[in-house]
Amino acid sequence: MNLPAIPGLEAYVRAFETLAADRLDELTACFAESAYFEDPFNRVSGRAAIGRVFAHGFRQCPQLRFEIEEVAGVADAPVVLIVWRFVCGDAGDLRLHGVSRVVFGADGLVQSHVDYWDPAAQLYERVPLLGALMRAIRRRLAAS
Repeated sequence: MNLPAIPGLEAYVRAFETLAADRLDELTACFAESAYFEDPFNRVSGRAAIGRVFAHGFRQCPQLRFEIEEVAGVADAPVVLIVWRFVCGDAGDLRLHGVSRVVFGADGLVQSHVDYWDPAAQLYERVPLLGALMRAIRRRLAAS
């Protein structure tokens, strides 16, 4: 995969591709001490808090992994968009697709990482009662 020439990006992508519960320090080392992280369930600041988010993820899904599908740079800025797939379970029982907007500092450390993905379509609809409600809402709001 060809990556944009942004200091720290290669190490960051590698940390996600090789992420393991016993190697979270490799990922958190890519973040600035005061970095910001956001996903549909978390909004935290600081390297330690970000580490706790991922540690919690491994407690919920010990076999979790990320598959990086694409990385695109933003012209003349230390910003990338990373298209990824989150896989949980040996057989890939749960697969989530998303995009992250990641901002790097001049020191090559991540300043901000914000995930964009749809928990309603990819997660909530799998819950029996909640799923039926979410699908009904989606049908009602759909244009066609």
